[in-house]
Order: sequence, then structure tokens, then C-alpha cells
Amino acid sequence: MHVPDGFINAPVSAAAGLVAAGAVAVSLRGARRELDQRTAPLAGLVAAFVFAVQMLNFPVAAGTSGHLLGGALAAILVGPWTGVCCIAVVLLMQGLLFADGGLTALGVNITVMGVVTVVVAYALFRGLVLVLPRTRRSVTAAAFVAALVSVPASAAAFTLLYAIGGTTDVPIGTVLTAMLGVHVLIGVGEAAITMLTVGAVLAVRPDLVYGARGLTAPLKLRVGGELVDARPAAGTGAAAAPASSGSPRKLWIGGVVTALVLAGFVSFYASASPDGLEKVAADQGIDATAEEHAAAGSPLADYGVEGVEAERLSGGLAGVIGVGVTLAAGTGVFWAVRRRKTPADA
Repeated sequence: MHVPDGFINAPVSAAAGLVAAGAVAVSLRGARRELDQRTAPLAGLVAAFVFAVQMLNFPVAAGTSGHLLGGALAAILVGPWTGVCCIAVVLLMQGLLFADGGLTALGVNITVMGVVTVVVAYALFRGLVLVLPRTRRSVTAAAFVAALVSVPASAAAFTLLYAIGGTTDVPIGTVLTAMLGVHVLIGVGEAAITMLTVGAVLAVRPDLVYGARGLTAPLKLRVGGELVDARPAAGTGAAAAPASSGSPRKLWIGGVVTALVLAGFVSFYASASPDGLEKVAADQGIDATAEEHAAAGSPLADYGVEGVEAERLSGGLAGVIGVGVTLAAGTGVFWAVRRRKTPADA
């Protein structure tokens, strides 16, 4: 749902830019309370993973595809404040390097794809977790529902901005109906990806899933028919630690490898059909005022490496570069945020 330049007029784009800048600034401060020495590198990994999975367009209807937005996934894995920052990093890298999503529309994209998805998804997720049994299955079920709803919510937000500052004369009711219709279907794919990813991390490191904090408990043993806290092993002098504690290095390495494989290889098999917004824009004439991307001359524009003739190799290299750059940028930002943490932020 990357909005290109020209769909929304300059005043509304500028206003959305101010909203996005304010949201990112507030989120950077909020992220200080969510990040620590273990989770800061994982936040960079989440940004890189979202970048990789966004390259995997999946078919949702005849001639239409969809891709992950990622707001729900990021918020549940690393927290809502950090989640907004993750999506902002992804969109910035995509806009500057790959000519994906307009630069003057960057504020629109961060607001629609980052802020709205995170706010809607995490609010719904927390509400569901509070009323459901406190189990891992409940967390994955809540993640599914939250991600599903976040996508049409994002589509509705775009429609609202279009109603205020759209540059073509298309009835708003028509735009809303078309956007919601296709993005409900895309939401199903988003929900499945989010549920599977959250479930996979919960299976190996539940202690690192922000949305599952409080679900883990000290190791218990049944003694004389009663459950008691496990005591230190003889001679260790330390309390028994849960099997999931310790360095997140293995998870980080596995996540990086997965992102590289998805972006560098699996992306070649992604659907070539236009995504939901592109399809609606073409069908309804919204794209009549689309402008050429300011970064159209980038050597990585359109997710290919300039000068590499082999299509598969070109796309794979672009994907690998994108994952690497997003990982580096995200990790750098989140380490810097974590280092600025003050006692008041704890």
C-alpha cells in the first residue's frame, strides 16, 4: 500500500508529514522504555524481516496481490513504540533506495502503514489478551485478529486522507468500497504471516516477545502433590533459569538468515500483479496524477540492481542489499535509543 507522489496534494501530504514526524519522535522516546541490551538488536532484525516479507506479494484476487504491512507484527514482537519506528525505518529505506513509495508521500505512508496499523493492532491485541486465557495460543490468536483488522484500518485511513486531499475526482464512497474490499482479503494474508511468525518466536524464545510478557513463569516442580518454585541445582549457587533465557544470538542469526533467503531467493516467486492500492488506483483513475519517483534513478530502483542483466540475480541481490541496509539502519537507531535511556525511562 505504498502511496506514490501525486495521489495526495501538497498541503495534506505536508500535514501527514508533520503527524508522522511527531509520531516517530514520541515513539523514539517511548522505545527507550521497551528496549534493553537483548531487545535492541532484535528490533533491527524485525525491521529487516518486515522489509524482506514485504517483497513477497501474494495473490488475493484476479489480477491483484497484497503484501505484509508489518505494523501488527512489529508491535507484538518488540512493542508499539518500537514498532512504529521499525516501520518508519523500512519505509524510509524503501523510498530512498528502491523508489517504492513517494518521498513527498513519506509522511502519508508512515502515518497510514506505520502509525495506524500499530495503534489499531496493538490496542486490539492488548484487549484480546486481557480477556482470553493467558496462554501462548491466546497470544497467537490475538495476533491473528489484530493483524487482520489493522489492514482495512490502514486502507480506511488512506481513504480519509484521499477524501481531504485527493488529486483526482473519484467519489469517496467508490474509493472506500474498493479499498476495503481488497484489503480485507490482504488482511487475511497479513494475519496468517503475523500469527505464524509470532508463534514461531514464542516456541523458541517466549521471553523475547513483548506482547507475551507476563505469560512466562518461574520453573515449577511438583513436590508432595504441590507445585513449588524450582531450587538451585546442587553446587551451582544460582537459581534454575528457564530454558528460554540467555543470549538471543541464535534467534538473531536465524532471523537474519531467514530474511536473506526470503528477500534474496523466495521473492523471485512473488506475485507480479499490482497490489491492492495500485489495482484500485488503476481501476478508479486515481493514478492519473501519479508523479515519477524522485529516486527513480537509484541503482536499486524497482528492486533490481542496475547493470545486472539476469532478472533473478538482480532482484535477489537487491533484496539482500535491502535486508542488510535496513538491518544496519534499524540496529543503529535502536542501539542509539537504548543508550540514551535514562532512569526516568526505566
